Amino acid sequence: MRRLRHWGPGLLLLSPSLILLAVFVYGLIAWTTKVSVSDEHNARGSKGFVGLDNYVNLFTNDINDRFLHSLKNLLIFTVVFMAGTMVMGLLWAFLLERGVRGEGFVRTVYLFPMAVSFVASGVVWRWLMNPGTGEDAGGLNAVFGALHLEFLQNTWWTNPNWGMAAMAMPAIWQLSGYVMALFLAGFRGIPQELREAAAMDGASTYRLYRNVIFPQLTPVALSALIIVGHMSMKMFDLIMSVSGAQWLTEVPAVYVWQALLTSDYAKAAAISIILLLLVAMVIVPYLIWTNRTEQRS
Repeated sequence: MRRLRHWGPGLLLLSPSLILLAVFVYGLIAWTTKVSVSDEHNARGSKGFVGLDNYVNLFTNDINDRFLHSLKNLLIFTVVFMAGTMVMGLLWAFLLERGVRGEGFVRTVYLFPMAVSFVASGVVWRWLMNPGTGEDAGGLNAVFGALHLEFLQNTWWTNPNWGMAAMAMPAIWQLSGYVMALFLAGFRGIPQELREAAAMDGASTYRLYRNVIFPQLTPVALSALIIVGHMSMKMFDLIMSVSGAQWLTEVPAVYVWQALLTSDYAKAAAISIILLLLVAMVIVPYLIWTNRTEQRS
């Protein structure tokens, strides 16, 4: 009875959120899992349970290995996106940490793209990455032509070899400022006593950052990687805004949308569950590591 009095008010206060979470998150995940193991491939509904056949078909019997192709595109996009945002974010945070004039203005400029939706920025980048060259050049290619730098003109996202790497450019532009803010907070959170102790020991500026400051940024870097990584895996609106539903730039999230258009709900659900598992493979180890770190401290 005492426990009920102790926990009752808190549970009563949280109950609306818990109910909504149970229904619209875990309930929908359960429903999606149920559809993914059914034969609901058209608007007529499901006739029965097919087990893991839909998952197996994605990897073995998919037309033109479409799902594997989308996974390859996602891998390229994710690697370039994560590397670009981490490098640019760390670089700008380092410059701000070293001290520049108008720091507030610079922070605002590089954080502003994060406030823009992927759809809006995608429309602009669709024009900037116009694949036309020569007389048909537009966007960046037109700028290169006007500056007599025609050798820099290229086909951007329509290039079959590295088109997905070019597709990551808008995402890097949009989120590198967010990563910059994370790293800058990490820099500012390092105790001044550590810097002073290293200086008294005769450490050079290089040694100071290499052996003292950068190791302190490991938790920040890991958090940034987790956030950027899981966002890249779910990328849909930016790709659709820049290229539309194209074979060259198709990722699993776009494939889900295409499957829904043809009422292939079982395939769409199976792809969604695979995406959920991929995100969980990134998030869950991080949560476990964070929990263990907090318990130790």
